[in-house]
Amino acid sequence: MGNKKPVRVFLADDHPLLRMGLSLAFQAKDNITVVGEADNGFDAIEKIKALMPDVALLDIDMPGLSGTAAIRVLRKIFPEMKILVLSTYNDENYIREAMSAGANGYIMKTVDIDNLVEIITCFNEGTEIVSPYLLDLGISPQQAMTDSDGQDFCLTKREMQILHCLAEGKDNKQISSCLYLSIETVKTHMKSIFRKMDAKSRLDAVMKAKHHKLIE
Repeated sequence: MGNKKPVRVFLADDHPLLRMGLSLAFQAKDNITVVGEADNGFDAIEKIKALMPDVALLDIDMPGLSGTAAIRVLRKIFPEMKILVLSTYNDENYIREAMSAGANGYIMKTVDIDNLVEIITCFNEGTEIVSPYLLDLGISPQQAMTDSDGQDFCLTKREMQILHCLAEGKDNKQISSCLYLSIETVKTHMKSIFRKMDAKSRLDAVMKAKHHKLIE
């Protein structure tokens, strides 16, 4: 445990107080170290190229070059780097835009420091994590392009989690509790699942998922 190197994190956000607050909070943690900061997308790209952190933590709304545009550039340069969005926007369009650009995760700024540290370290280690502050784990660009025979419905990881819950017979309230989501968010994901799978009901979605071997 004591020999494990701290995760090297880069912060990009146009609010200096937020960067300062995060830096001070991370200083108190043994498993996180901040290696650099930027207040816009252009500087973030140049500094990240020079510093090569383990995890880049980016705001989605920055001057000059947006976080989403910066993610798209960084993903081409560093296909393996963990890139996480830290945002105030709880909006499906922002989330999907960030995920399709290549972000590994989308975190709300309401997150507390202990949860944020846990999310960062889990992503760095490649460990799955369920958190009320992690809105959507998304799908990789490669997954989105593999719909060769109609069997890939391009479901996000969150939608797959909900699909498994449906197969277990869980109702919306149970899914909400299990995945730390609001009932409304569960309903939104459910609509997306039904639309993508052209399913008429929960049972229909589960049957199609089993037929295409998405679930057992």
